[in-house]
Amino acid sequence: MRIIKLSKVIFANDTLKENFENLDENNEIKKYVIRAIKDIQKNAFCGIQLPKRLIPKEYIQKYGITNLWKYDLPDGWRLVYSITTPNKIEIISIILEWFNHPEYERKFHY
Repeated sequence: MRIIKLSKVIFANDTLKENFENLDENNEIKKYVIRAIKDIQKNAFCGIQLPKRLIPKEYIQKYGITNLWKYDLPDGWRLVYSITTPNKIEIISIILEWFNHPEYERKFHY
């Protein structure tokens, strides 16, 4: 049985948020990310948790994360996020990045 936990979704930084907001409303990627955000809000654990050994050091150094989740978007795109519980009550999912499959493979050395 999977645990379902409501989550607040935020972007890891202002630049990422601005990049998302600047996408045209008709942009397919924006639609994909919006759908991912809605799914993650409903259930923070809807993605696939990646093993800790696969977390890029860049993410650990830049964001101090200890877990990483992958959400598969259509057309081979991927969204990665981390989950935190700052006060044991609230769950916050932090969107770190989204990219196409070749960029994802490069980042994770597949």
